[in-house]
Amino acid sequence: MRERIGGLLFIGFIYFLLDLFTYFGLKPLFVGKWLRPYQIIYWLTSLFTYYSLYKLVQTMEAGSLFRDTSYNFYLGVFITALVSKLVFLIALSVQDIGRLGIGLGRWVSASLNSGKILDESSFIPARRNFMRLAAAGLASIPFTTMLYGITKGKYRYTVNKVQLSFKDLPKAFEGFKIVQISDIHAGSLDSIEEVTRGVQMVNEQDPDLVLFTGDLVNSSKSEVNPFIDTFKQLKGKHGQFAVLGNHDYYGVPRSGGEAAQQGYWKDFFAKYEQMNWQLLNNESKRIEKDGEYLQLLGVENWGAGPWFPKRGDLDQCLTHCQDDDFCVLMSHDPTHWDHKVIDHKKHIHLTLSGHTHGMQFGINLPNFKWSPAQYRYPRWMGLYEEAGQYLYVNRGFGFLAFPGRVGMWPEITVLELTKET
Repeated sequence: MRERIGGLLFIGFIYFLLDLFTYFGLKPLFVGKWLRPYQIIYWLTSLFTYYSLYKLVQTMEAGSLFRDTSYNFYLGVFITALVSKLVFLIALSVQDIGRLGIGLGRWVSASLNSGKILDESSFIPARRNFMRLAAAGLASIPFTTMLYGITKGKYRYTVNKVQLSFKDLPKAFEGFKIVQISDIHAGSLDSIEEVTRGVQMVNEQDPDLVLFTGDLVNSSKSEVNPFIDTFKQLKGKHGQFAVLGNHDYYGVPRSGGEAAQQGYWKDFFAKYEQMNWQLLNNESKRIEKDGEYLQLLGVENWGAGPWFPKRGDLDQCLTHCQDDDFCVLMSHDPTHWDHKVIDHKKHIHLTLSGHTHGMQFGINLPNFKWSPAQYRYPRWMGLYEEAGQYLYVNRGFGFLAFPGRVGMWPEITVLELTKET
């Protein structure tokens, strides 16, 4: 905990330096009667940012990180201010590098011609107000988009429809609709009304199955309590099913022995039952329709990173499956697909994952997609295919850490299964 607080305070010091740079960088734009209003407004907003940092430190000290929704607000304020001023620094520094280069060239030329060292300050061009305005304009882009992300973007649910064809799909499942949601992170949610709207959007898709692919909470089972009645409204003709994500393990007590841990899990699993979600922990469920069936598989979390739980057991999950069964797998972390699923002797037709959130920030256009998530996860968003097997990575229903979404809106995925002719 001390290390986290120390790291946050160090970031706060960096912000202080950025704050001073931004203040003096913008100041020449405000002269005469505009100077005092600028100073008052600038430092009042800065004081609120420092107050937000103070509240973040308090939250860490109280051990309620990711559990207190007020933490989300203050974190959003601080990150928005930090990123905006960092962009301003970078943009204005481009001009400063050019100014220094010109000044150095002039200084060397004059020194060689006169034979003596001259005052270099007279050779460096002054900053141009145009560049100050340009830098401020660039900084306003992350400021406005992140502000939108933490107010509106975090609940801007989008429905993404995907049609998949399989040669060996049982005929009865032609047109079968699976609706996937993932990464609810209930401890971050701060609006029952908005979450209810998202649930209604899921039900409007008239799903045959509703599948949730992990991370119900951030770090404590109690976070979902205010939303149990809301998520209970989810309805699939053949049921609602779920698996665990890495965050669902973080609230397990480290003291009290095995009895305390078992008690935690018993209470946590009861919450899934209250929502009418069947939890599949390395298990399979036979979904029957018109005398035919498909196998729905669910594994516990398995992540390639050394810090993620590796509880998923695909072999155990497949115990009651036949070689020719059509299989749909729920596995929270998409790295499981690369490391365990693709090369498994059993052909897994479709794997559904989440976990990455698309980093909650990026560009998602029809012909261009980018997010910092792609530098961490090879399979970070959308549909992938290899060896006749599909993986779909959902961007998530909720949010974590940064209390918003920019470009990577929360996703409701509708997967329609069809038989290839």
